[in-house]
Amino acid sequence: MMDRMKSILIVDDDPHMRAALSEAVQRIGHEAVVCDSGRAAVEKLGAGDFSLVVTDMKMPNMDGLSFLKEVRRRDSVLPVLVITGFGTVENAVETMKEGATDYLMKPFSFDALAKTIGSILSRRTTGRELLTENAEMRKVITLAGNLAASDITVLITGESGTGKELLARHIHDLSKRSQKPFVAVNCAAIPDNLLESELFGHEKGSFTGAVERKKGKLELADSGTILLDEIGEMTMMLQAKLLRVLQEREVDRVGGKEPVKVDVRVIATTNRDLTLECREGRFREDLFYRLNVFPLHLPPLRERPEDITALAGHFIKRFAAIAGKDVQGCTREAQGFLQKLPWRGNVRELENVIQRAVFLCSGGAVDVDDFMLDRGTTGPDEAGTLKDMERDMILKTLKEVNGNKSKAAKLLGVSVRTVRNKLHEYGQKMPMG
Repeated sequence: MMDRMKSILIVDDDPHMRAALSEAVQRIGHEAVVCDSGRAAVEKLGAGDFSLVVTDMKMPNMDGLSFLKEVRRRDSVLPVLVITGFGTVENAVETMKEGATDYLMKPFSFDALAKTIGSILSRRTTGRELLTENAEMRKVITLAGNLAASDITVLITGESGTGKELLARHIHDLSKRSQKPFVAVNCAAIPDNLLESELFGHEKGSFTGAVERKKGKLELADSGTILLDEIGEMTMMLQAKLLRVLQEREVDRVGGKEPVKVDVRVIATTNRDLTLECREGRFREDLFYRLNVFPLHLPPLRERPEDITALAGHFIKRFAAIAGKDVQGCTREAQGFLQKLPWRGNVRELENVIQRAVFLCSGGAVDVDDFMLDRGTTGPDEAGTLKDMERDMILKTLKEVNGNKSKAAKLLGVSVRTVRNKLHEYGQKMPMG
């Protein structure tokens, strides 16, 4: 797999740097796709399946950090290499916090760039593996591998943070469509009034602001795979329109006169009980049966304790490499502590906790104190767990910004989707300010 040519997206407003980066990427043996702005690159991301993004930091209109945030909103695992002429510790920390995979400071040599790209692509292959020591998870991964070769529709269920998108990408990577686009649509993160155009596309003049024809995600995924992430958040009207796509294999653009034929493999994910949603009239039963052709369920992390230590070690190794630290695993006390936590946020929560611990760690191994918890009052056997602290922080921040989820997400350093999912998890609604 590592010998196969990868597609790398290059984003830089300087034509000379664009040309140099493009030539370097091709010399390494990969395909280079170039963009002169963050906005143009966002469009390219929706139309192609890239193995790596290389972006400059200082660009007009949408700077590198804003572009990085947009990449992370759309794709949580796509590697991003940030290049800058203003290499300070503060810049490095900020880009790492926003999800950059690595960081190169200008000027740099071809060898340095080649080595960094090779390292990132190698880590990407490792990161795409579904690391587990749990028998049930292994069974699910084996099933996913067996059905990857077919075009069967898959519905992946599980709590937020269990790795549903990672499993969907795993299926795509093993399928005959692996060289074609993998397009992910986050149904929970896109406002209802924009989701129709985002999915199905629109014709010029079909509504205010539609200044040109736009292909929807279903068309962009033609010949490849589309991931409908958190499908349970979709409105009934859009469910009906999606059902027609699955039945007829054609898309009706907003304002369009003729349907457009599409050939896509559909994978959907949800953290909701769609059987219950159907029973209570919030989800179409006919669509559910179309999606639920082959169901796969990912168990929560608390039901596979053997994975906690393995995943913690994996994340420590990754974040230690990013931080340039020699941190070798957890102390026995820290391992025991991690085993006792409820992990309601699952693997994603564990990853965040380990990332913070590695950056705080001053020794050779992560210890309990590196988790930023007061063991006297916030131990795992008492009410004040990490999850309680997280909940209090989110609700307090939302109150401070009058319920504005976008502002709260920015202050907390997470995505709007995460804030929405957390509120849903807490069973709370906040007024918009």
